Amino acid sequence: MMSLSRTSFLNNLGVSELYNPVSSKQRRYAASLKVVATAGRAGDRNGTVVMESVAKETREALTVVEEEQKSAVGGGVEDVYGADSGTEDQYITPWSVSVASGKTLLRDPHHNKGLAFNDKERDAHYLRGLLPPAIASQNLQVKKMMHNIRQYQLPLHKYMAMMDLQERNQKLFYKVLIENVEELLPVVYTPTVGEACQKYGSIYMRPQGLYISLKEKGKILEVLRNWPEKNIQVIVVTDGERILGLGDLGCQGMGIPVGKLALYTALGGVRPSACLPITIDVGTNNEELLNDEFYIGLRQKRATGQEYAELMHEFMTAVKQLYGEKILIQFEDFANHNAFDLLSKYGTTHLVFNDDIQGTASVVLAGLIASQKVVKGALSDHKYLFLGAGEAGTGIAELIALEIAKQTNTPVEEARKKIWLVDSKGLIVSSRRESLQHFKKPWAHEHEPVKTLVDAINDIKPTVLIGTSGVGKQFTKEVVEAMATINEKPIIFSLSNPTSQSECTAEEAYNWSQGRAIFASGSPFPPVEYEGKVFVPGQANNAYIFPGFGLGLLMSGTVRVHDEMLLAASEALAAQVSQENFDKGMLYPPFANIRKISAEIAAKVAAKAYELGLATRLPQPKDLVKYAESCMYCPSYRSYR
Repeated sequence: MMSLSRTSFLNNLGVSELYNPVSSKQRRYAASLKVVATAGRAGDRNGTVVMESVAKETREALTVVEEEQKSAVGGGVEDVYGADSGTEDQYITPWSVSVASGKTLLRDPHHNKGLAFNDKERDAHYLRGLLPPAIASQNLQVKKMMHNIRQYQLPLHKYMAMMDLQERNQKLFYKVLIENVEELLPVVYTPTVGEACQKYGSIYMRPQGLYISLKEKGKILEVLRNWPEKNIQVIVVTDGERILGLGDLGCQGMGIPVGKLALYTALGGVRPSACLPITIDVGTNNEELLNDEFYIGLRQKRATGQEYAELMHEFMTAVKQLYGEKILIQFEDFANHNAFDLLSKYGTTHLVFNDDIQGTASVVLAGLIASQKVVKGALSDHKYLFLGAGEAGTGIAELIALEIAKQTNTPVEEARKKIWLVDSKGLIVSSRRESLQHFKKPWAHEHEPVKTLVDAINDIKPTVLIGTSGVGKQFTKEVVEAMATINEKPIIFSLSNPTSQSECTAEEAYNWSQGRAIFASGSPFPPVEYEGKVFVPGQANNAYIFPGFGLGLLMSGTVRVHDEMLLAASEALAAQVSQENFDKGMLYPPFANIRKISAEIAAKVAAKAYELGLATRLPQPKDLVKYAESCMYCPSYRSYR
């Protein structure tokens, strides 16, 4: 909340008299305006103390002002600010005084408790009459919110209801999400967030993050300072060029950073005030959006080359200058060429993390490690075939190779030979090396050219098939049957998002493999019954990894991300899968325990950071799991003085 000194804005006569003279009593009131009530928990160092005499003086002064109000153009009261009497071409000043009481308190999402304000709080903060007489506990509010959300038939309407709640009552939003995470995760994030981004221009109501466009070039530091929260620890940023499997959505990609950071708080316990969603708007090549009257971004083709690089460099420099060395910058949904370049360029100078490359790789590796308990083998026993050789596919492949190299004590170059990739032109082989993008070259092995996925399966004879193509229905019946012919228990991961872009459904994988497939997907699928047995498909959702991974970096004060931290996160997640989960066909633990899982991951990541000498928060806590849990944000209401 904002505190006001005696030098009130109305006391500046040069400003107030510019629009409309006010009475001497009004001026005396304005000049004597003091700090007003605050909402804050007991012991809050930033809280201000409400003095009864000040409150009384303020209310008396307000009475004087009200009595002197005159009939005028502004709805029967004097037009003090000139907002009504001014013409459209005249400037007015949008004065706003934030007071932690009355209607302002009810409109403050950080402190609003709705009907949970008790009688004492209603008296202390001038809420009498502004709320119905009933008092509802936070638990009852959670129950009511879930009842209302379940009335909506369309997932997008549920998403909009949750976003509206986040803007009205932040603590209630996170309590609802935490306590119903399995039901609401598909609502606040994939797959629903994909549709939300597609329609973001139409459903946009109020700013949820920071927009930095080409118009702000040269003044990005100034734009960052406009964000009201100053103690930022995590930034999730996108340029909207490759949103999930939906392509270039430009400025409307803001739904991704907003959703990711909601999960940072709900699943990883990072304080909401420490999170900053950012969209870099350099235009869009999506003609449909450019012609959409409701599009909220720059109406121009996407900037590339030096212009793009200069804007991103200014952004990265400004972020580090303003927030320091330990600010975590998470890249989201950049196109392949930019994603790899940014990670390579800034990985040695900033604390950066690309969830599409590193987060996806870590969660998939965790599933593969867990699957070995089902097939009774080791990662090095397998051959891997990928459909898709973009940032997700090559990122996963590299992390698998690193883990195999670690387990077998062999060079990573040797481990890569077990991994094959198929792109839009067929199997990646050495004869194509000269025409390949740099991130595909490590996977160009000696082999005859192969055009189709089925032929690649029959030639390579993989035990693991992983889809990261971003194109739906690529794992056809012929593909799955080929995998089932070669393997008793084929491991099939259909990872593309959203659901419409998944390479195959869980039902298809189980039916076409006669119930023998070990299956996981990127988007959620319901349980599948095959010949009397119910299979619960695992979801290789990045939300298992990045919240705990980020918490581990923050709580240890880590300054750089290292591949060994990603391996540690994968191993920690795989260790959370129980035999009961395996019996149901699950390769990942239930999301119901996600905060405990995140704490375990955070502890392993932090331990690795300390081991590598990259942690700056000293001394190292003795019990990192308990320390992680103690760092987590709690969305329960506080009592107000």
